[in-house]
Amino acid sequence: AMTGWRLGYAIVPETLAESLAGMAFAQLVSPGAPVIFGSFASSISMQSGAPTFGTPEPALTGPGGSDEAATPDAGPATLRLATFNVHMGVDGWGRPYDLVAECAALDADLLLLQEAWTPDDGRPGTAATVAGQLGYQIVGEAHLAHARLYEPYRAAPSRWGPALSPVRKTFQVDGERFRVPAGSRARRPEPGRWGIAVLARVPCTPAEVVLLGKAPRDAVTRSVVHTTTTVAGRPLAVWAVHMAHITHPSFHHFRRLARLLPPGDAPAVIAGDMNLWGPPVRLLLPGWHRAVVGRTWPAHRPHSQPDHVLTTPAVEVLDARVAAATGSDHRPLVVTVRPAGPSPAPVPGGAGRSSVRP
Repeated sequence: AMTGWRLGYAIVPETLAESLAGMAFAQLVSPGAPVIFGSFASSISMQSGAPTFGTPEPALTGPGGSDEAATPDAGPATLRLATFNVHMGVDGWGRPYDLVAECAALDADLLLLQEAWTPDDGRPGTAATVAGQLGYQIVGEAHLAHARLYEPYRAAPSRWGPALSPVRKTFQVDGERFRVPAGSRARRPEPGRWGIAVLARVPCTPAEVVLLGKAPRDAVTRSVVHTTTTVAGRPLAVWAVHMAHITHPSFHHFRRLARLLPPGDAPAVIAGDMNLWGPPVRLLLPGWHRAVVGRTWPAHRPHSQPDHVLTTPAVEVLDARVAAATGSDHRPLVVTVRPAGPSPAPVPGGAGRSSVRP
């Protein structure tokens, strides 16, 4: 590239453009290949066309380019996070609802889904459908159980689902001891995997899935999905969970989770369907604060809050709310957060390295 400008820093954007073009080509040839940022700049005599060395303008491109290469991505100034138990994208009778529209209304940078459904036949599941239509990336998934999702119950009344009882007309985990009535057995079951997913539209580290094991009488093997993103120049750890139902004591799951979590001075968030009220959750996870207090279940007339967002003292909660009723039996939670305290100072000029991902 060439420029007739005399200012040294005017060369920096052209140097970056050339370097980025080379990096992009390298990723097209070999996706994920590491790249070293570097450049060489010189001035040319406008009288003879000969290159000149030792002039001040090219010398200024060194620190200018190094600043750009060494400055990390500070990420967004704030992060909007939502947690949503989607009930496989169907109501209690198996009738689908507009899950994509309801996730779009949350407008979250990080979207944590519980009871996500993935069919065994290879068709896109709930997480893949939401990600594909709303421009998210699936950072991580944990399949907690294999199950059967029954087709819609044709004689279903207008209410969301059957009355509370040991009878389910929609869904059954393999090995679960719920009584399934003849009406469900007459309907075609769809085998698939049931679990949790983390969707993001901000850069995140590759997710880590950590097994928590099984609770007594629970047919589901519980896990937690962990990832880290950058907010206001600081790392923010996020943990997505779906704990065992209150009828299957999950206290040892909480104890195991507590051992995995960072200290209180590290910015971190835990969110998901914890199947437990707020006060005992705080007792089981001391030092963590509830970001949202509000009823979430059942969605049409909530009387309890099994869904939670917890933060360390190192996280500032700017906004928090329970979202409106949905086609699921749970209402989503939405929070806007950022790490507490001042953002880190910019990286000073000097030699820097940059890793580029496709």
